[in-house]
Amino acid sequence: EINMADKILTESLHNGQVIRFILNAPKANVLDGEMMAELQAELNNLKHKDHVKMVQFTGSGEHFCFGASVPEHTRENAPGMLKQFHSLFYSLADLAIPTAALVSGQCLGGGLELALMCNFLFLDSTAKLGQPEINLGVFAPPASLILPLKIGQAQADDLLLTGRIISADEAVSLGLATQLFDSRDVMIEGVESWVEEHILPKSASSQRFAVRAARKHFNETLCKQLPELEKLYIDELMSTHDANEGIESFLKKREPKWENR
Repeated sequence: EINMADKILTESLHNGQVIRFILNAPKANVLDGEMMAELQAELNNLKHKDHVKMVQFTGSGEHFCFGASVPEHTRENAPGMLKQFHSLFYSLADLAIPTAALVSGQCLGGGLELALMCNFLFLDSTAKLGQPEINLGVFAPPASLILPLKIGQAQADDLLLTGRIISADEAVSLGLATQLFDSRDVMIEGVESWVEEHILPKSASSQRFAVRAARKHFNETLCKQLPELEKLYIDELMSTHDANEGIESFLKKREPKWENR
């Protein structure tokens, strides 16, 4: 049964071997505190489900996710928000279940970070990806670690320091995407076939060992260094004028006035 008030909808596919989480607050599917808490609870529920072979994330409607909630990035809210957000990454690392993001439309900021955390990234032609945090005078802690590991330092610097948005085609050329589909419907079908071919025939327990092995360096980097970046963000970045101005100007829909301090 699906309760439409839920900010995370959960679908069980292939006799529970695939669990699909749908970010359900269209059109933006913003990852606010409520949605993150629901997602955390769902991930906690997976701990003892030994038969689950894949976890998928997608968005309700035309977009994957515009990112984390900007009002929760203010100086007083940022510590709690980052702690809650980063715990999702630690949980996914700990579960070691293969993960996939199915992305249509905008996939930005924290939404892209969740997608980047996944082992597999499926896109349709409408997908637009980016880490625009720097435009708000802040930075993206998980992406700052994950992007260099996934696509190399030069490409990561480009995305993190310009904040530019890339097309599905560019995501493919960067090596971020597992597969690109023409439309959302074709993607949903195509991923079904892909899962039937590559995931379902395998042992769920062996897959988890394989994920842990394949991601040994990735997980150690993330779990050791993410707390350091969280500290840099909260203790240093958020004590600057410009980080607070960037968030405030966004919320007030005006141009930021940088003082470079």
